[in-house]
Amino acid sequence: MINNKTTIPAGNKGSVTHSAIDMLALQARTQPDRLAAMDLSYGQQWSYSAFDKSVAQCASVLLQHGINVGDRVASLAKNRVELIMLHLACSRTGSIYVPLNWRLSPTEIAGLIEDAEPKLLFGDDYLQTIDLNRINQQQTVIESITLDQLAEEISAATPLPPAPINAELPSLILYTSGTSGKPKGVLLSENNITETAINFSLLGKVNHHSVVLCDTPMFHVIGLVTNIRPFLMHGGSLIVSDGFVPATTLARLADSQLAISHYFCVPQMAEALRAEPSFNPAQLRGLTALFTGGAPHPAASINAWLNDGIAIVDGYGMSEVGTVFGMPLNRKLIAERAGSVGIATTRVQARIVDVNGNDCAIGTAGELLLKGANVTKGYWRREQETLAAFTDDGWLRTGDIARCDEQGYHWLVDRRKDMFISGGENVYPAEIEAVLAGHPQVKESAVVARADQRWGEVGHLYLVAQPGCELDTDSIIAYLEQKIARYKVPKYLSLIDALPRNGAGKVLKNTLRELTDN
Repeated sequence: MINNKTTIPAGNKGSVTHSAIDMLALQARTQPDRLAAMDLSYGQQWSYSAFDKSVAQCASVLLQHGINVGDRVASLAKNRVELIMLHLACSRTGSIYVPLNWRLSPTEIAGLIEDAEPKLLFGDDYLQTIDLNRINQQQTVIESITLDQLAEEISAATPLPPAPINAELPSLILYTSGTSGKPKGVLLSENNITETAINFSLLGKVNHHSVVLCDTPMFHVIGLVTNIRPFLMHGGSLIVSDGFVPATTLARLADSQLAISHYFCVPQMAEALRAEPSFNPAQLRGLTALFTGGAPHPAASINAWLNDGIAIVDGYGMSEVGTVFGMPLNRKLIAERAGSVGIATTRVQARIVDVNGNDCAIGTAGELLLKGANVTKGYWRREQETLAAFTDDGWLRTGDIARCDEQGYHWLVDRRKDMFISGGENVYPAEIEAVLAGHPQVKESAVVARADQRWGEVGHLYLVAQPGCELDTDSIIAYLEQKIARYKVPKYLSLIDALPRNGAGKVLKNTLRELTDN
């Protein structure tokens, strides 16, 4: 477990794991001419030899800009191959890559930048939305560089010579949110990331013929880790798109020239594909599978894909552990347990425990605990949260409620208390409620989830007005849209006289959920 007072080692001291080359460099030596990456938005492609050289050049660029071991390098941009280069270059230089969620509001993004304190910030047009002058007045000056400028600097740089990599150093901070709604940076080392690559390779049948379409955002663990590393490990190909557009994505999945074998999406994206007028399941049967996660997936939807002859494979993971569970790539087995998130590989240990920490009987729901080389050692500058996240004997508390059958198949029963997932994004009611606490006309508020056909779940906001005030619901929504990302803004709003509370004064959200369901 990390002591956050000394989070980043000063160098390669002590007993550490070194590797002379990373997976990309290995593939560049063994199959230099194989297609490594193609950027559909910019019409570029790289062989493994060329991609390895570009990453080595990118590493030199970082050093030229004064990046040292432990320094943070952030990005704020839609998908682009250069973002993959940045992460791999950070690994080679011992620095830490911090991809920022461009879907957040400028205020939220600025908060992440202030927390990470990067020396460099790379990006596209989203850079213009951030007031770096204000941030720079409060901390070390951050140099901002467009990705176009980065591409030019990479092409002109001398490649950094191969050198041993300390795979125990963190190379990535992925920001998630705690139950309090305050962002937390998950620290992931190359060892952690490699385990996710191995786990998904085993579950998803990734090999050197595999081709993945990458249009899920590269600020999430699926987009940046599960979408990328298994395929680089095995010498497959990355086809990078800057975003999901149902008709365009369908056409790419059906394109025999691209020969896509693997595709990741949240269930809402899968449903959008089926709803697209050009949807033709016969054109998608060349896929190894459609892999989904990040939100509840109804059995009826899973069966619809199976009936069309397409394996749709649910799984489970989180930023702290990468990919953990996955269904077998067998339509019969998927149909028998539609709704299950699958089984773990032998590299991951899982337990389900009751409130006292005792193992639950088969079929009994409890909190899911995980242990393995894939598990983060902690959160960036969050010592107390790190300590609270682990049991005394080193198991990560996921906060998710699950059950398991005799064959090791897992089902998620519930998620972290009060949190819900809207369109694949985690939404924490406490964050929304904290924003409304500053509204002069709002006495108190509470947010609960309700089912939504398009987004999976959305928020339902219950408001109590200050005495003598008449709340304008439109103005409340406008107020929230200025403070938080749009996907966090509740889609439903109800005015009530008082929030239901128990004898201790705690808000009874179960009662509110019953009101919502009715």
